[in-house]
Amino acid sequence: MSSEKSATGAREGGLEAPTRHPIDWKNPAFRDETALFQELERVFDICHGCRRCFSLCNSFPTLFDAVDESPSGELDGVPKEVYWKVVDHCYLCDMCYMTKCPYVPPHPWALDFPHLMLRAKAVKFERGETSFRDKVLSSTDRVGAIAGIPVVASIVNAANRSATGRRLLEKTLGVHRDAPVPEYHTDTFRRQEARRAKPDVQPVATPQTRGRVAIFATCYCNRNEPQIDADLVAVLEHNGIEVKLVPSEKCCGMPKLELGDLKSVERLKDENVPAMLRVIEEGYDIVAAIPSCVLMFKQELPLMFPEDAAVQTVRKHIFDPFEYLMLRHQAGLLRTDFQRELGKVAYHVPCHLRVQNLGLKTRDVLKLIPGTTLEVIERCSGHDGTYAVKQEFHDISMKIGRPVMQRVEQSGAEWYSSDCPMAGHQIENGLTGERAPTHPLSLLRVAYGI
Repeated sequence: MSSEKSATGAREGGLEAPTRHPIDWKNPAFRDETALFQELERVFDICHGCRRCFSLCNSFPTLFDAVDESPSGELDGVPKEVYWKVVDHCYLCDMCYMTKCPYVPPHPWALDFPHLMLRAKAVKFERGETSFRDKVLSSTDRVGAIAGIPVVASIVNAANRSATGRRLLEKTLGVHRDAPVPEYHTDTFRRQEARRAKPDVQPVATPQTRGRVAIFATCYCNRNEPQIDADLVAVLEHNGIEVKLVPSEKCCGMPKLELGDLKSVERLKDENVPAMLRVIEEGYDIVAAIPSCVLMFKQELPLMFPEDAAVQTVRKHIFDPFEYLMLRHQAGLLRTDFQRELGKVAYHVPCHLRVQNLGLKTRDVLKLIPGTTLEVIERCSGHDGTYAVKQEFHDISMKIGRPVMQRVEQSGAEWYSSDCPMAGHQIENGLTGERAPTHPLSLLRVAYGI
């Protein structure tokens, strides 16, 4: 495709906001390989003629380098096996769709690169070509349940901290020895919350919030960093918000989505959504501390199940924590009785938060704290689900995240933070010396002195 054609196409598209079409994943044509490759060729040819996304994930350099090195210098000279490499490098961050591509709907070319990659991943999964390693890494409920057994957790955590254990993990499962892996807690957040005495709170509703929150604990916060959810509870209750847990939950489904295992996504939806719907009907909003989990219920499931009324109801009632707090602040209900200044904070905005189109709500809340300045870093950390822990992708992930790590190093900030705790540890992995990240909810609790 010539650059002239690209420019003309961009002019035809207008300046309308991007719109997302439902994912027609139950249509047999979705998994038709001939139709898939026709669409891959169409989209890849447009991407080759544009190249605005060269600085995002490694899918685009992989494609562009293959085109440039082909005998014709065009897409027709690229071997089809390279197409699958492009697919494997996509981790569905959605940043190309939301921030770079001029050809997304309503443009007549109607590019949706991430959902095309999802389609290809689904075809690969259906063909039985997904590795055992990838199936294990995406089975967060099963792995967490086993690793959370007291004796097992001690063994797993000790092995993950030892060089010998990491070499063995790399050899047997393909998890890179230098990648950050989470610690498992036997005293999960759900267990802690079951023991905790609940304060007597008189919730106050606003037009956009009910003042009563049911927390979707998430696999990660429940078993790996329960302190994040504990800090969320403390902040909410400090602000006069009644808090309880969604009574039961499974993984949100994002790891299975990234694998192309869409039937498992549906199974998890069928377990999560009824429980979430019940608390909504009881008068609660839902808040989850992990951006990817919120995105799953706000965007991906509604696009996969556009006719499911329960899914659409959950979409309307689930919030990012700082989105919720800012709505309370706009209604004059957020407490600003901060006891401690934070100084300078290097704040990384995760991709799965950016694509929710919320604005920088975390920044806006933290800016309310006196004596606090923020250096906002809007760039991918390179963690991206399980991508950064895989042996074959870890070095690339570190390269993708290096500009973020350099910004944190050069900021001179007293704290560095990311709404995605996994992204925070990816940044930590690239810093000199030992400096652990602090989640924004933990920073807010520190500032409140609670």
